[in-house]
Amino acid sequence: MSQLLEGKTVLILGVANKWSIAYAIAEACKREGGKVLLTYQGERQQRTVEDLGADVGASMVLNCDVTRDEEIGTLVEQLKAAGVTLDCVVHSIAFANREDLSRPFQQTSRAGFGLALDVSAYSLVAVSNALAPLMPNGGSILTLSYLGAVRVVPNYNVMGVAKAALEACVRYLANEMGAANIRVNAISAGPIKTASARGIKDFSKVLDGVAALAPLKRVTDPAEVADTAVFLASHLGRGVTGNVLYVDAGFQVMGLLGA
Repeated sequence: MSQLLEGKTVLILGVANKWSIAYAIAEACKREGGKVLLTYQGERQQRTVEDLGADVGASMVLNCDVTRDEEIGTLVEQLKAAGVTLDCVVHSIAFANREDLSRPFQQTSRAGFGLALDVSAYSLVAVSNALAPLMPNGGSILTLSYLGAVRVVPNYNVMGVAKAALEACVRYLANEMGAANIRVNAISAGPIKTASARGIKDFSKVLDGVAALAPLKRVTDPAEVADTAVFLASHLGRGVTGNVLYVDAGFQVMGLLGA
């Protein structure tokens, strides 16, 4: 049986630890025969991501702080020097100051708002623009979103606004990059116990609520998100672009339930 990503090279930005969605995607891409490349941000993350890269057989592990244009440029030059052409780029990067998540949204600081939008949304634009020349045969760009982009999720605050901007970026990028046969999509994953999710107040209550109300009566497994990423990265997803695909046990279809 042939593997879905055989002969394809996948660059994944945002692997943080073994519980991150990006790591699950890396595992799935490797399972399906893909050549996996990872990035890390700064020396503090280097050893951890290098170890994770060894676990998934990553061909390269490179530094890149997506808030710095010069580091994105260096990443591109390193890939070019190694003769790398890309078939898929996975953008799994988001950040907001903890204090801006723990207080009412109307009290979000100007600096915190700008930081959340820069890291969580604009970085997709910057990375897509820089890496597109390394996708001469077209390919797939994926990012990770959440229901808080289109619904009010308590304590998600400025991150919800950033994810809304991210989803808008997906649509505009899909329109402009389609002529180069580059597809751009987002996966809106259900709440998952990741390190970043622990920064959201009362996150355990969100998990319990989703498990109770979702049609599948459970929360999302990272492997389900990873398999959807494989679909979008592969030939099977060749006609899908500009979309937000929900992988959340069906929770997004539900309204308020009566007592």
